[in-house]
Amino acid sequence: MISKAKKPNSSAFLRIALAQMNLVVGDFNFNADKIKKNLKQARKLGVDLVLFPELAVTGYPPEDLLLKESFLKQCDKNLKKISRYTKGLTAIIGFAEKKGKVIYNSAALLCDGKHVGTCRKMLLPNYGVFDEKRYFYEGNSPVRFGLKGAMLGITICEDLWEDSGPGKILCGQGNVDLLLNISSSPFHKGKGKTREKMIQQRARSYRSHIAYVNLVGGQDELVFDGQSLIVAPDGKIILRGNSFTEELICSDIALNPKSPKKLFSKTNIRSYQIPASLSKHKKYPPLSVYTYNKKSEVENIFSALVLGTQDYVSKNGFSKAVLGLSGGIDSALTAVVASKALGAKNVIGVLMPSPHSSEGSVQDSLSLAKNLGIQTLILPIEKAMKAYDQILGKVFKGTDSDLAEENIQARIRGNLLMALSNKKGWMVLATGNKSELSVGYCTLYGDMAGGFAVIKDVPKIWVYKISHWVNSKKEIIPESILTKAPSAELRPDQKDTDTLPPYDLLDPFLLKYIEEDKSVGKIKISGLSTADIKRVANLVDASEYKRRQGPPGVKITPKAFGKDRRLPITTNSGSK
Repeated sequence: MISKAKKPNSSAFLRIALAQMNLVVGDFNFNADKIKKNLKQARKLGVDLVLFPELAVTGYPPEDLLLKESFLKQCDKNLKKISRYTKGLTAIIGFAEKKGKVIYNSAALLCDGKHVGTCRKMLLPNYGVFDEKRYFYEGNSPVRFGLKGAMLGITICEDLWEDSGPGKILCGQGNVDLLLNISSSPFHKGKGKTREKMIQQRARSYRSHIAYVNLVGGQDELVFDGQSLIVAPDGKIILRGNSFTEELICSDIALNPKSPKKLFSKTNIRSYQIPASLSKHKKYPPLSVYTYNKKSEVENIFSALVLGTQDYVSKNGFSKAVLGLSGGIDSALTAVVASKALGAKNVIGVLMPSPHSSEGSVQDSLSLAKNLGIQTLILPIEKAMKAYDQILGKVFKGTDSDLAEENIQARIRGNLLMALSNKKGWMVLATGNKSELSVGYCTLYGDMAGGFAVIKDVPKIWVYKISHWVNSKKEIIPESILTKAPSAELRPDQKDTDTLPPYDLLDPFLLKYIEEDKSVGKIKISGLSTADIKRVANLVDASEYKRRQGPPGVKITPKAFGKDRRLPITTNSGSK
C-alpha cells in the first residue's frame, strides 16, 4: 500500500497519499465512512496531503440525481461531517456544489478540520459516456494553495486532458510546483496506457510534478480502474497504483519550489491560505515498500469484467446469479467471470437441452461446471416446445419451421431463467457478446433476457482471447468448447457461419463501422465482398431496437452500445 522513500534535503518535502476507492452512487453514509477510514489511515502514516476521487462524496456518475434538491443537500451535509475528520492534514475531496441555482463539479480543499476553499471543474466533458454539461456549470478560476514551502494547484479530471487547460495556467503563471488532479476516469481497452502517457506529457510540458488519483469500481455499465499516478517533471513515474484495486498508496516527494513571481494582472487564479500549523516540520514514520502488480491487456479486461459484475450484482442487493450453460464459449466465459466475481457457491448454471442440443454440448457444460465448482440444474425444454407447437398449431398450419420456432426455444429458456430469478432471488446473467448484439444474432426476450449482460461489450475474437488466457495456467474451459464451431443449436447442424461471416472477418468490420463510425463505402475488409459489407451494416442498423431493450453490461471497448453510441431506432438514413 505504501511507497518507501528517505527524506531528502529539500526546502519542500511532502508526504502524499492517493485514495483509490470503490464508492456507491447516492449512498452518502457508506461513502463518508470510507473517506473517514482513509483519512484516519493517512493520519497514522503522517501524510501531509491526501487526494480523493472526483465526486467522491456522491459517487460517480450521479446523473439525474443531481437534479434533486434533497440529493445536493445530503452532499453538503456529509461534506461538512467529513471536514471534521481532516485534523492535522490537508485533503482534496470531490463533491457536487450547489451555489444559488447553479451546480458545479467541485473539489473541496479541507485543512485541519475546516473547509478552506473550493476548486470548480473548468472543462466539462460532453462526449461518449459523459453528460456533464447537462448538470454542471464551468468554473472560471484555476485554484492554488501553498503547503510547506511549495505551491500546489488543483484540477479535476478533464481539466488535465487538455494541454492548454487550467493546468498550464497554474504551472506557468501560477508558479505551481505540484499539480493535483482528482478524477473518475472509466476504463476501456487501452485507456490506462493512454491516460498514463498523457499525464507524463503534461508533467514534461508543465515542468511540474503531477499527482493523479482515480476511482475504482463498477457503476452500472461503467467500471473504473484506479491506476493512480505520481509523475515527476521529467515524466518519470514515481508511484503507480494497481488496477481495479482499492488501496491507499503513499509516497514522499521532494520539490524544488519555483521562484515566486507576481501574478499577471489578467490572470484569474484563486489562491487559498493553509493553516500555518500544517506547514510545521514533523517526524515522518517509516513507509513500507509498495508492490505494483503489472497486468497484461487481457488480464485488465478480465479484471474489469469481474469487478463490473461483482459490483453490479452486490450493489443492487443480489448475492447469487444464474445463467444458461449452452456448451458454447460465450456462456463458458460468462460463468468463469461470474464465479470469480461472486464465488463459485453463488453461481448456478442451468442446462436447458432441446432435441437439437448435441451430446457434446451437454457434457461440455457439465465439465465446465465441475471445473468451476458451480451448482447445475438440468431443465430439458422438449415438453415446452411441444406445448408451443400444440398451442400455435392451427395458426402456423401450412408454414415451414423457421426463425419463429427457433426463437421460441430461446424464449422458453429465458422464461425458465427468469422464473428461477423470481422464485430464488437470483440475478440472471445474459451471455451474448458484442458481435452478436451488433448484428442482432440474438433473441429478444430469449437469450437477451437478464439483469446484467457480462460480455455484451466483448467482441467474439476477444471472447476467445480472454478464454485462452483463462486456460493459460490450468484448463478451466474445456478445450472442446474452445475448438468447436460456434452454433446456437436451434436447428439441426446449425452454425453461426450459416448466417454471419466468420468472426475474424466480422469483428474487423464492426470495429470500423461501430467504434470508428466509418461509412460503409469506405470500409474494406479482405475476405468480405461489398455485398457482404452492406448486408452486415443493414443488420447492425436494423437491430438497434433489440439493443435498446437489452440489459446493461460492462464497458470494455472505446465505444460501447448505450451511452457511448446513441442512434435512433426509427430512422431512414440507411447504411451509408
